[in-house]
Amino acid sequence: MKALFLSLLIASGFLAEDLKVDPTWLHRSVVISQAEAGLPSAPCQYTPIFGEGDPDARSLRTVKRFGVVTLGAGGNCAAENRDGQEEIYYVLQGNAVLRSADQKYPLRTNDFTYLPPGVAHSLANDSKTGSRVLVMTFRIPPSTSLHPYLSRPKIVNLNDVKEETVSGHPSSVLYKLLVGPRTATRDAIDDAYVVTSLFWMNFAPGGTNFPHHHEAAEEIYLVMDGEGEMVAGSGVDGVEGRYPAKAGDAYYFRPNCTVGFYNQNKPDAKAHILAVRARIPPPDEND
Repeated sequence: MKALFLSLLIASGFLAEDLKVDPTWLHRSVVISQAEAGLPSAPCQYTPIFGEGDPDARSLRTVKRFGVVTLGAGGNCAAENRDGQEEIYYVLQGNAVLRSADQKYPLRTNDFTYLPPGVAHSLANDSKTGSRVLVMTFRIPPSTSLHPYLSRPKIVNLNDVKEETVSGHPSSVLYKLLVGPRTATRDAIDDAYVVTSLFWMNFAPGGTNFPHHHEAAEEIYLVMDGEGEMVAGSGVDGVEGRYPAKAGDAYYFRPNCTVGFYNQNKPDAKAHILAVRARIPPPDEND
């Protein structure tokens, strides 16, 4: 009996050692510059950052895909219809074409658009130079009541969205509210189901959005330019852990994870972050 107990104890010890713990936050490096990206090895090439195709995809609840599609000159992506998922495209560089319902919609740098679930679509590049599109895909709970999609996709350019302060946030950060829920009226595109906000942050020198957390949402920050300190999780003080961040740094934050950013306190030290936040479904009974 004693030998059996020791065997079970040793076995459980090995099991505990093999158990993978989901991280509270994830960090990846993304190529922002077209020159650094180089030419794609295929007409349509998807590079995962978070979610599908990434080793830590199991950590994500609502985010299905967050990555970059690179299109070579004349490149085409296969058509897709993502039932139960909504999608946002943001053009990082170059020109692209969104194809949907036998129609073509041109996209240019800093254009963004929203695609509801169940709409067949694809990306193409009719130009002679490459293009790169940030793709953000989110799971929608099966119980969600979906509305019929009756109109053409709305396409907006970042430069056409006004900058503003947001209540409860420091004035050292100006926001552009890009995509929000269909129950809202504040964003450039208000059509989403689980995406609560796609937004652009413009940090003044020394500016911060202060460390904070979201109890029922997961969030991703992508540093577009500039550098500073990213807050991810709690540090030795139990409040904030700070990490050097520069253009191309992408961070994923689980619900309740501390998140924030501090820009450099130097003259003319601007920084810009593209961020997306999506609500998570209710926890499973086993959580």
